[in-house]
Amino acid sequence: MMERKLRPSDLLHKQIEDLISGEGEHSLKDLLKLATGKILQEALESEVTDYLGRDWYERNTAREGNNGYRNGYYNRKVRSGEGSFNINVPRLREDTDSFESQILKRLKELENNLQHLATELYVRGLSTRDIESIFVDETGKTYLSRTSVSHLTERLNDEYEQFRKRDLSIYDVVYLYADGVYESVRAYTANQTILCGWGVCSDGRKVLLHLQVSCSENEQSWSDFFEDMLSRGLRHPLLVISDGHRGLKKAITRVFPKARRQRCVAHKLRNLMNKVPLQDQKEVKEQAHMVYYAADKSSAEVLASRFIEKYVNKYPAMVNSFQEDMDACLTQLDFPVGHRKVIRTTNLIERAFVEEKRRTKIIPAHYNEKGAIKLVYGVLIRASNKWQRVAMSELDLTILKNIRKTILGKENDDKYLSYDVAA
Repeated sequence: MMERKLRPSDLLHKQIEDLISGEGEHSLKDLLKLATGKILQEALESEVTDYLGRDWYERNTAREGNNGYRNGYYNRKVRSGEGSFNINVPRLREDTDSFESQILKRLKELENNLQHLATELYVRGLSTRDIESIFVDETGKTYLSRTSVSHLTERLNDEYEQFRKRDLSIYDVVYLYADGVYESVRAYTANQTILCGWGVCSDGRKVLLHLQVSCSENEQSWSDFFEDMLSRGLRHPLLVISDGHRGLKKAITRVFPKARRQRCVAHKLRNLMNKVPLQDQKEVKEQAHMVYYAADKSSAEVLASRFIEKYVNKYPAMVNSFQEDMDACLTQLDFPVGHRKVIRTTNLIERAFVEEKRRTKIIPAHYNEKGAIKLVYGVLIRASNKWQRVAMSELDLTILKNIRKTILGKENDDKYLSYDVAA
């Protein structure tokens, strides 16, 4: 009679016996790994036995309900706290119900959950060393090494690659914001620039649109950044909000010639305060604030004239800065009153940058550009998921429609923005 083959679990059992009874010292780690593998192997074999309703080499005597036949095994690697090991997963043929191992399914779910948890801890401020110290058993044995965590965080890079290639035509962008953040990267003598674009849509959603690394914030870099978004379907915005960086201003004019431009008032106020003695800053700030927060543009222009007259002799450098880009500081007054708080500054992303810096400050310098962008993306995309909508009333949308016709022309009604009152 032909000798029957041993089950994989029986082979593991024999290996354990040989290890225990063998001469010389043996690694406890090897024994634990074999024992863990044997338990899992036996569970998989029992699962198939229960499914088929018969044991190994047992004939199928049932006239109905044939679930198929054993058809060997395929090899699969499993990770555990004791290290990686191979198991033999039973395979079936003529299986009408397409058997799926619930044990393996559950293992995959647990593995995915562990990977997700490690990634989220990394994004929220823990170093790879911190994460390694969390995932330990009662003996201090780690389930995830720093190398493993580093590999897991590659999921962030995969997320970013999908993010930067996605179709932007699905977003009906009304207001487009642009700003940059700097990260220390070892390959650069200066900081690495990361350009950021986000928007407010006609349905009120605030959306992170694009992130891109660059060597600087010059005109060409920003132009390439904007054109990349246009190539992916970004619609021409009505208003672009930014700080006063010269290269950025030129790029906005070049790529979005029909859009209005709003200078970030928060950045402008900081520039003004840098040119005023500390004892007078509160007064000057209040007076400038009245101009930027006026009820309408005509009132703002009157207040601006008084401001200039009052301070031109006392603080000429500050007044020159105040007059520079004045029209762009007041553009927001042509837009719906309820939107002005949102569009007069880039504060939304500035607050997100603060959170991002809190996370990245634990890293003295990123190893490379890839490491910098994946972490910045991970922090900002999660912050953006919590951004609240901007209220879009019927009156607001009517005003925006009229601005659109003025800026883009009636012939572009179907080509560009299509406003619907949010439910």
